[in-house]
Amino acid sequence: MARPLSGPSHPPKRFRIHPAWWVAAVAFLALLSAAGFRAAPGALMMPLHHEFGWSTSVMSLAVSVNLLLYGLTAPFAAALMDRFGVRRVVATALAMVALGAGGSVFMTASWQLLVFWGLLIGLGTGSMALVFAATIANRWFVRRRGLVMGILTAGSATGQLVFLPPVAAVAEEVGWRQASLVVAAAALIAVPAVCLVLRDYPEDRGALPYGAEAASYAPGARAVGGAARRAFEGLAYAARQRSFWALAIAFAICGATTNGLIGIHFIPSAHDHGMPTTTAAGLLAVVGIFDIAGTVASGWLTDKFDPRKLLVAYYVFRGAGLLMLPWLLAETVHPSMILFIVVYGLDWVATVPPTAALCREIFGDRGTIVFGWVFASHQIGAAAAALGAGVIRDVFGTYTYAWWGGAAMCILAAILSIVVKRTRANTRMAAVAVGEKEAAPEGRR
Repeated sequence: MARPLSGPSHPPKRFRIHPAWWVAAVAFLALLSAAGFRAAPGALMMPLHHEFGWSTSVMSLAVSVNLLLYGLTAPFAAALMDRFGVRRVVATALAMVALGAGGSVFMTASWQLLVFWGLLIGLGTGSMALVFAATIANRWFVRRRGLVMGILTAGSATGQLVFLPPVAAVAEEVGWRQASLVVAAAALIAVPAVCLVLRDYPEDRGALPYGAEAASYAPGARAVGGAARRAFEGLAYAARQRSFWALAIAFAICGATTNGLIGIHFIPSAHDHGMPTTTAAGLLAVVGIFDIAGTVASGWLTDKFDPRKLLVAYYVFRGAGLLMLPWLLAETVHPSMILFIVVYGLDWVATVPPTAALCREIFGDRGTIVFGWVFASHQIGAAAAALGAGVIRDVFGTYTYAWWGGAAMCILAAILSIVVKRTRANTRMAAVAVGEKEAAPEGRR
C-alpha cells in the first residue's frame, strides 16, 4: 500500500552544498563503521582456536549464520526503512553490531559465538547492508545515481581497509577481546551523525533530489503498511521474472567468491602456507584499497554502459584469479600475489552498482526491495561458501578445491548475467493491461 508523495509546498531551497551529499557522506560513515566486523573473523579465528580449541568448521558455522542473516534481513530492512524511517533503522542496526562485538568478549562456549557473531551482528549488519546504499542513492539522487551507489558500496571496503590491520595487530599483540572492543567502538561512533543528519526524503530538507528539475520532477509514493508484507510482496512479484533468478543466482556466486571464500578463508589459507597472519591481513586490506577504486569506477561505468556486459567482465576476471590462487600462496609476498590482490580488489564488489541498476531498470519502484532479495541470495552464497570451505579444509587439509570450485562458479555467473533481460517488467505488464482495457467491449469498460 502507498500514499502519494507530495513535493515541497514551497519552491525548493537553494543550498551551497546540496543536502543529498551530506546524507551520502553520513551513509558512507555508517557503512564504514558497520564494516568493522566484516574485517574481524579472518583475523580472530586463529586466536579463538588457540584459546578454546574450536575447529575451523565451528567458527565457520558462526560466520555462516552471520552472513545468512546479513542477507535475509536486507529485504525486510528495505521495507522497515520505508515504514519507520532510515534514521531509526540505521541507528538501531549500529547499536546491535556494537552489542554483538562487545558482548563476544564474555564468550566461554562455542554456542555463544553463534549468538554474538551470528545472530546479533548478522541482524545488525543486515539491517543496513547494501539496501541502505540503494535507498539513499534512489531517493536522494537523480543524476550521479550509479556513482553514488559505487561510493557507498565502497564504504564497506573502506571499513575493511581501515579496521583489518589494527584488528589483526591488536588480536595478535594484545588479545582477541580487545580487538572485538575496537569493532564495537567503531559501530557506536557513527550513531550521533546518523541521528543528526540522515533524513528519509529530500522533501524533508525542503529540497529536490540532486539533479532533479522542479518543472519535471514527479515524486513517487511513500509506502505504508507492514514491512514484512511489503517484502514478501516484492519477492512474489520478482519471482515471476526469469531475470530475477538469473540476477539472484549470479549474485549468490558473487557472495560465495568474496565474503564467503576470500573474506573469511584467505588469512587461514595463507597461514597454511607459512605466511604470517599480519602479512595476510595486510594483503586483504590492500584488496580494500583497490576495491574502493574499482567500485567507484564501476558506478561511473554503470551510468554509461550496459550493466550486463560489465558483470560478465567482472566475473570472468574473478574466476581467473581464483583458479590461479593455489599456486600464488607462499610464505612471502611476491609480484604475482600482488597482481592477484590488485585484480581481485578492483573486482571485489564492482558487481554491486550494475546489479542494483538492473533491479531498478527491471522492477521499477519495487527495485530497492527486489535488490534486497537479490542481496539476500548474495549472502546465502557467502554463508554456504564460508561453511563449505571450512569443511573442505578440515577434510582435505587444504583450501585448493574451494578456490577451484569458486572459479567454476564464476563462469556460471558470467553466463547468467548476459541472459538478463533489461525490459522493465512493471511497464510491460501495464502496457498489457492497457491493451486489454482498450480491447474490452464498451459495457465492460
